[in-house]
Amino acid sequence: MKLNGSHTINAPREKVFAMLQDPEVLAKATPGVEGMAKERDDYYKASLSLGIGPVKGTFAGSVEITEKNAPESMTLAVEGQGGPGGVKALGRLKLEDQGDKTVIHWEGEPQISGRIAAVGTRLVGGVAKKLAGQFFDSISEQAQSYES
Repeated sequence: MKLNGSHTINAPREKVFAMLQDPEVLAKATPGVEGMAKERDDYYKASLSLGIGPVKGTFAGSVEITEKNAPESMTLAVEGQGGPGGVKALGRLKLEDQGDKTVIHWEGEPQISGRIAAVGTRLVGGVAKKLAGQFFDSISEQAQSYES
């Protein structure tokens, strides 16, 4: 299942790129995150609590930022395991400069296993798009007061 979309952030591209690498910003923006800690450069351990339909649980996982081309693009590799199953995803972000705004074009292909997969791909896709929207809305809000 491939997912994609775009979101406009009311901040310059360099600022948005910096925000997308800040663990405090990422933790605050990612729905369900209960904790995020830097293990090494561009690699973070995280715990989160999420529900997809009737399947709810806590997950332990990691986020790694790779293929950085500042301030134009990056790739996020996300993995998580928990009672309800597992998630593995590779997300590509492309930041387009539009004056004092930035358009983030994103695409990803999550792989799910366990009870989460039993919920059905269509439901998971809808939830993933909703969570992505919440993530980028939070980035937009944080951009108003972010100082790198």
